[in-house]
Amino acid sequence: MEVSFAFCLGKTKLATGTELAFWWIGFGLALTASMWLLSIATRTIPIGTAYPVWTGIGAIGTVIVGIIFFNEPATFWRLFFTTTLILSIIGLKMI
Repeated sequence: MEVSFAFCLGKTKLATGTELAFWWIGFGLALTASMWLLSIATRTIPIGTAYPVWTGIGAIGTVIVGIIFFNEPATFWRLFFTTTLILSIIGLKMI
């Protein structure tokens, strides 16, 4: 859901009229679902772990969506730092 609302937000840049309204509705629904799912996760995972993992997954997913759907650059450094973020999330989840 985190990636979905970022995708919808990205699509609002080029949309107009009814299409724009649908992307904003999708954004709102995905954002609401994302927050709700995060609140469920914090019932069993400490917030200090759940929130960084949640934001990290959203950040990584959004980078991938940006590269695939919005023609954003896939430079070495961008992929390098995305990889280090993935490794950090795994490490945080493991401790």
